Formats: sequence, C-alpha cells, structure tokens
Amino acid sequence: METFSLLAHGFAVALTPLNIALLLLGCFAGTLIGALPGLGPVNGVAILIPLTFAFGFDATSSLILLSSVYFGCMYGGRISSILLNIPGDEPAVMTTLDGYPMAQQGRAADALAISGVASFVGATVAVIGLTLFAPMLARMAIYFGPADYFALYILAFVTIGGIAGVDPRKTLLSALLGLMIATAGLDPISGIPRYTFNNYHLYDGVDAIVALVGLFAISEILMILEKAVRDRAKPIGIDSWIPDVRTIWRTRWAILRGSVVGFVAGVLPGAGASLGSVMSYSMEKQASDKDGTFGKGDPRGVAAPEAGNNAASGGALIPMLSLGVPGSGTTAVMLAMLISLNVQPGPLLFERQPDLVWGLVASLYLGNVALLILNLPMIGLFSRLMMVPTWALMPIVAAVSFVGVFSISNSTFDLELMIIFGVLGYLLRKLDVSLVPLVLGLLLGGDMERNLRRAMSISDGDWGILIASPISITLYLLTAIFLGLSVWFALRERRRLLARVGGD
Repeated sequence: METFSLLAHGFAVALTPLNIALLLLGCFAGTLIGALPGLGPVNGVAILIPLTFAFGFDATSSLILLSSVYFGCMYGGRISSILLNIPGDEPAVMTTLDGYPMAQQGRAADALAISGVASFVGATVAVIGLTLFAPMLARMAIYFGPADYFALYILAFVTIGGIAGVDPRKTLLSALLGLMIATAGLDPISGIPRYTFNNYHLYDGVDAIVALVGLFAISEILMILEKAVRDRAKPIGIDSWIPDVRTIWRTRWAILRGSVVGFVAGVLPGAGASLGSVMSYSMEKQASDKDGTFGKGDPRGVAAPEAGNNAASGGALIPMLSLGVPGSGTTAVMLAMLISLNVQPGPLLFERQPDLVWGLVASLYLGNVALLILNLPMIGLFSRLMMVPTWALMPIVAAVSFVGVFSISNSTFDLELMIIFGVLGYLLRKLDVSLVPLVLGLLLGGDMERNLRRAMSISDGDWGILIASPISITLYLLTAIFLGLSVWFALRERRRLLARVGGD
C-alpha cells in the first residue's frame, strides 16, 4: 500500500502545469529526434540538457523532460526503420528486418501501428516493473560481474544465427567483421592505438551511428540506384492507410514476450536497449518462426523487438536510480545531469527525494499514453511517405543521412567513413551476407572485450573465472540450449528443402 500512496503523490507532482507541458514537449521532440537517422536518444537528451539549466528547472522537472525525450526517441526510431530501412537509432536495427519488408508489401500502416502498440506495452511493462520491483531487481543486477557479462554477450552472439539466416558461414563472417571493426581505436587497458592507421580520428573507435547510417541508408540508396538502372523506379503502393486491428491482435503474445525479455535485459547495467531488442527478436524467432516468414515481413518480427527495446529503456532507469549505475548510454547522460544538480542516485534516493523518484515514475505512465495518442493518428501521414517516388525520396534520405552524421561531430571524416560503410554494406548485401551480425559485433564487441579483460585482470589470468559463478554457468547453459535449437531448426529446414526437391 505504501508504494501506491507514494505513486499517488508522484502523480500530484507530475500533473503540475509545468511538468505536463515539459512532458508533452519532450514526447513530441523525442519522436522527431528518434525518427532522424544519426541523432537517437543519447544525442537528443544531450542536446536538451543545456535548456534545463538555461531555464532553471529543478531536478524533478529536468528529469521528466529528459525521460520524455528518451521514451519519445525509442518510439520515433521505428519510423525511418520501417519506411526507409534506416534505423533511427541502434536498437531500431532489429525493426528493419521485418518492418521494411512489410512497408514494401504495402503494409506500412500495419507495421507502424504494431510498432506503436508494442512500444506502448513494452514501456508500460517496464514502468510497472520500475514501480513494483526496483529494489529487488537492483539487488539481483548488482551480482553480475565482468565474467557474467561476458557470458551474456556470448549468448547474444549465439542468437545471431537465429536472426541472420540459414548460412552459418556468412553469419560468422559478418559477426567477425563487426568484432574486428569494434577493436579499432585505443586499447581500453593499455591505451595503445589499434588498427587506426595513424589516423587520430579513429583513436576513439568507429562511431556506431556513422557505421549504422552507412550500412543501412547509403547501401539502400546504392541498391535502389542499381535497381533504377535496370528498371524504372516506381513508388511503393499502400494497400491501406488504416491499420488492421486483427493483425495487431495476432501479435499480442510476441509483444508480451518481447516486453519481458527486454525489461530483464534493460535492468542489467550496461546492457542497454540494443541487447533487449536483439534478444527479444531472436527468442520470438525461435519460438514462432515455424514457416520461415521472419525477415520477410512477419508482423511478429516488428512487435517483439519494438516491445523489447522500449521495455529495456524503462528497465535501464532501475540501475540508474537504485544503484547510481547507468543502464544505457542515455541514462549515463541523465546521471551526469543529476549529479551536476547535486542529486546523487543510489539506494537512499527513494528515501531522501521521493518527489523526484515517484514524480518521474508517474510521468512515465502519462508519457506512454501521450506517445501512443501522438503516434497512432499520424500513421496515415507516415504511410503516405511511401507513395513518394523513389527518385524524389532518395535525395531526401541522402540529405538527412549526411546532415545527421555531420551534426554528431561536425567532422568531414565521419562523412567519408559513412560512405565507406555504405559501399561495404552494398557489397555484403550483393553477396547475400546479412548486415545484422556485423552491426551486433560492432555494438557489443567493445563491451564484450572490456568485460573479458576485467575478468582476466581480477583472476590474474585464470580462465576459470569465466565459469566460476552460478550466473555465468546458467548463461552458458542457455547458450548451449539456443545453439542446439539453432542446429535443430537448421537441420529441419534442410530436410524440408530436400523433401521438397525430391517431391519435384
């Protein structure tokens, strides 16, 4: 009962005119920022932090504004992923796998509606979990050591086989290429430059956003240009601008499963929404892809990762508030803002500043409803973008890509690097090599290496530390199960193909 009385007090804080105005502004701005490739929640939150100081907002109002931007960006990231095959941010990579094929089939309205509802459910599950289980989940997450995180990333990479296709050789090649790119930059332990080719721009490594925009946006432009040479480009038709409610209803179990998986991934400090999205898509594919429709426009392939990444975003607030440990890059920026306002997140925050904590929680409930109301009526507007001819749309995509990447660092080197990744993505797509394992290797490789190096430092080089804890053993057992299931599904698919060929 105490929790509900504190939550009621939080609604009284969140429903003040200033906080409501900031919440609505943050939701709208976050949706727009999330839809623009190259910005994403980290940059969106970072851009608005100076405004909180300039207008003299207190810690509660500032956190409500930035959290609304954070959740709005997670909603908005799906828009360009579905309509243009350009992830608005890193977690939205998974949405492109089935969202863009749905749009090409004339079902953009369905894909946008499913992603909007899945985002709402996933974020709401996360906020309910934040309300009820924050102390318990924080105590569980604190027991994860470097070796356990390494095991978690091993599990994530094993699931790549279930995401990227049936050819394990191409999947492995793509993943290794991503891991190789992730090692570029200064060594995290010794500080020695690696694979920088004496170029100081690479000392900080390859910016993931630059690589993502190049691999997806620029390669997509090149693919369309090639197709336009062979065949006159035509606008993609849309069957309906009104989403099919029955299609949304059929994805309900995928949404619920993705929400739970994403929330658990988000609670783990440092895991972030990218891992939540990957794990949600992979588990849903293993559980539901009986007919091989995932990656070809299956609505469940949109619902699961969207629910997962939004649930992970909410879950990432738990370690930040309860432990003072950011659960993602965006919460790290928010943590820095709180510390600069003399607010120290941690176990005592719930007792010392209940207005801040419960005002934030209440605002997240309100923000989710506001985002759903804001996004669903705009489905028709977003869907009509697909009626624009490709000769008119692609220059806009190119301009948005270049402007978005240049706005990150104001560096022409990043533009050149984006083009290089675009050509690489084009070549890999021509060879039928999935880009997803490469992206996962790039996103998770750095954290995977750092946790391995930390574990080795703690154990003085004893590899036994990797299997010394019950958590890591459990994760390795799950890895073995997933690996076995992947092999079994691959063999079953091969037998099915052989039987079909024999029957013909």
